[in-house]
Amino acid sequence: MIDEDNLELQVALREIGDCIIRRCDPSDLIPVMEINMKTLPEHYSDYFYESLLAELPESFLVAEVNGRLVGYIMCKTEYGFSNFKKLGFVKKGHVVSVAVLEEQRKKGIGRALIEEAIAGAKIKKADELYLEVRCSNNEAVKLYEKIGFIIKQRIKSYYRDGEDAYLMTIEFFY
Repeated sequence: MIDEDNLELQVALREIGDCIIRRCDPSDLIPVMEINMKTLPEHYSDYFYESLLAELPESFLVAEVNGRLVGYIMCKTEYGFSNFKKLGFVKKGHVVSVAVLEEQRKKGIGRALIEEAIAGAKIKKADELYLEVRCSNNEAVKLYEKIGFIIKQRIKSYYRDGEDAYLMTIEFFY
């Protein structure tokens, strides 16, 4: 049975082949956590996922193939100094986590999730969007650069295992 109250959130933002990109629903959080556990070494509390979904639903998105979640992106907003040396505080979107199951990679799903999260950050009038990525994750770095992110700095020992991260960011103009 279709839950008509949630129907609005289930509208596909984009389709790539048999994959639908849509906003995350609270019922998606457990599958999102399972994808995170399978694909990334960084894990978060249940409350953290719930709080990000409540804060920025426009940029908490899932990728679904045949009714099964295969990827997600979650973001938050914050105020701070610009990564582009603008004076004063700016509103920044922060990509907290993005992941696609290994068997679904190289299909454009990750790119679509990032592009739709950018659109969500723009809806909230963020001045820029940034993320951290492992320096060893060459494929992700290349993808982010193709979308328009630039490497702004290398953060030493950012990850728990001691690996460095690149801070990558993209600026929005309205």
